[in-house]
Amino acid sequence: MSKFFFKGRKDARQSHINHGYQSKALVKAGSKKQPLTLRVTSEERQQEVAAMLAEANLHGEIALDASDGAVEDIAELTVLLKTPGTQVLTKPPARNEPCHCGSGKKYKKCCAVA
Repeated sequence: MSKFFFKGRKDARQSHINHGYQSKALVKAGSKKQPLTLRVTSEERQQEVAAMLAEANLHGEIALDASDGAVEDIAELTVLLKTPGTQVLTKPPARNEPCHCGSGKKYKKCCAVA
């Protein structure tokens, strides 16, 4: 008598939706589908914010609120503009390459700490 052990799914045609995978990508803030909601207090500031949006290739709805005690709200835009970019680090020269200090010696005999 032989025994058969199956370690896979019971139904091979089961949908991927039941397992927590997202079939649609997330919508990015500042895109056409999800524009930023910004509030400014003057028309000059509205033009400045519109220029900042155009420069960063973002979409947003800018509401003008000129009433007394109105507060400007452009926090969503400042967060997106201040995201750090890719940092590029310079690596030191290899052991047998010329030293970067300009002495003409190999790096391993000049500035490398042994």
